[in-house]
Amino acid sequence: MENTPKEYEIGDDALDSLINELVKRSSSIKTGHLMREILTTAIKLGKESSDKGDLKLVNNVLKELRYSFKIFAPYRNVKKAIIFGSARSKNTSSEYKMAEEFARKLTAKGYMVVTGGGPGVMEAGNKGAQAGKEFALNIRLPFEQKPNPYIDEKDKIINFKYFFTRKLIFVKETDATALFPGGFGTHDEGLEMLTLVQTGKSKPRPIVLMEPKGSSYWRAWKRYLTDYLLKSGYIKKDDFKLFLIAKNVDQAVKFIEDFYRVYHSIRYDSGQTVIRLNKEISQDTLRLLNREFKDILTSGEIRLSSPTNKEIQEGEFLNLPRILMRFNMRDYGRLYEMIHFINKD
Repeated sequence: MENTPKEYEIGDDALDSLINELVKRSSSIKTGHLMREILTTAIKLGKESSDKGDLKLVNNVLKELRYSFKIFAPYRNVKKAIIFGSARSKNTSSEYKMAEEFARKLTAKGYMVVTGGGPGVMEAGNKGAQAGKEFALNIRLPFEQKPNPYIDEKDKIINFKYFFTRKLIFVKETDATALFPGGFGTHDEGLEMLTLVQTGKSKPRPIVLMEPKGSSYWRAWKRYLTDYLLKSGYIKKDDFKLFLIAKNVDQAVKFIEDFYRVYHSIRYDSGQTVIRLNKEISQDTLRLLNREFKDILTSGEIRLSSPTNKEIQEGEFLNLPRILMRFNMRDYGRLYEMIHFINKD
């Protein structure tokens, strides 16, 4: 007899019946099984935990995530870039002026920008953005972090209690990252972003380190990575392909736009990696991909493909061409190099 997965449930017929009734009243056929698991988890937590602090944590996280999803949902088809940088940068500083120019030029290209909502570089990002094309994810702190006055639509300000839910939304709802000079928070956000793409826990994205004229901020940072992380074997040389140090705004905007010129998106499906494209690539490019990037395959070759069964079931970009390969899920710097190669087609 075929083994079937055990139903995730409370084990109390009355409670499981109530959960099923709530699911029928609150979700669609497509999402019903997930709603059932969410409700079951909530009831299990209530039965198992008498710690008020635990319950407050879960409650606050769910509320922050629910509200964030609601705010971003109407804009999911618009590409967005995060702007990270110091809250302490003065409006006369070179990084402030650069962030303002970056936001202005990127939103003019159809992008939206997402900032931390506070002063300094974050304020510059909101100030430079075209009206209605910016979001602010503000963190409630006992000092220095109040929403800046340049957010055009107040309903696009989301206030967070926790850094980790705020950082999750930063990554989930955006397609590019711009890092300006900053302190501990900027490095925390930037290094987490690099860790996520280096390990495949986030989809590939352009990451630009914005270095104002006359500054050596990010080049000095890269020297530290080279002298201590790379030479000690803690990272690989290919990891430097995960980001670009941009010396001016036009270079950064072009890098972000070019990243999505041919490359569209990625999906991992049953040991295979699907790369969806905005246009078909030539047979010559396909042959070159197999020659230049065979080192990142576990077996087989890179080939043109129709949508996978899972993509068809979920209706994911069925009109787009794609390529399929067995990526080793390890060499993400080389995967980035491959994306840049495809974008030259």
